[in-house]
Amino acid sequence: MRIETGARTDLGRVRKNNEDCYEVEPALNLYVLSDGMGGEAHGEVASSLAVQTIVTHCRQAENSRATPTFGEPQPDVSERTNRLASAVHLANRKVFEMASANPEQKGMGATIVAAWIEGQRLSLAHVGDSRAYLLRAGSLTQLTADHSLVAEKVRIGIMTAQEADTSEFQSVLTRAVGANATVEVDADEQILLVGDTLLLCSDGLTRMVTDPEIASTLLTTTSAQAAADRLVELANENGGVDNVSVIIVRILQISDSVLDRLKIWKRNSG
Repeated sequence: MRIETGARTDLGRVRKNNEDCYEVEPALNLYVLSDGMGGEAHGEVASSLAVQTIVTHCRQAENSRATPTFGEPQPDVSERTNRLASAVHLANRKVFEMASANPEQKGMGATIVAAWIEGQRLSLAHVGDSRAYLLRAGSLTQLTADHSLVAEKVRIGIMTAQEADTSEFQSVLTRAVGANATVEVDADEQILLVGDTLLLCSDGLTRMVTDPEIASTLLTTTSAQAAADRLVELANENGGVDNVSVIIVRILQISDSVLDRLKIWKRNSG
């Protein structure tokens, strides 16, 4: 696949420090985004450590199949998706151990949403309420389920989505990286198609910008970076109450090398 990427993080209009962190690793087609929590600079520490740990673990796994795995593998997903989940388990351990060793950092943690693309397969792993969306043929689909108190209430039917959007408990998470010694990681995979757009974002975007606004922006902007910039601008225009971070990945076409192989195969088989 030929991939175009855009990314941006912003302080917002209310917060004094940016606790979000992201990394794009083009050599691996790996994309990781985290929203830290813990106050002062501790959220920044948690999100940065989580992102760095995931990228390093995945890079090591690419170089050596002997790289240790963490957490129980899921039988219904690929080895790469399990490896991505393993990276999140390791990040959880490292953040928890740092918080336990430093009393001033007690209670720090982070969300994670991570995407790893191999060929047409998209591997996803996440913890918390940072989200992954897929835009396909003009339709925007949320690929991840928030691990938050209000989302759980919506799932069991005691709160509507509209009530959740205005609840004072929006920021209360039911899972976070580093909050406990172990964490349950949601892992899934999708098949990507030419024309798809993948969006990873922190809740600083989704609390300020509606899904229809997100879809419209992704559809009408000329590039992945322009879309990332515009989504951040929209979040700030609508109040910017939190840090906002986005990563956008556009699947443009099959790579030239794949097309060449297809042409050779057709010529030889004809």
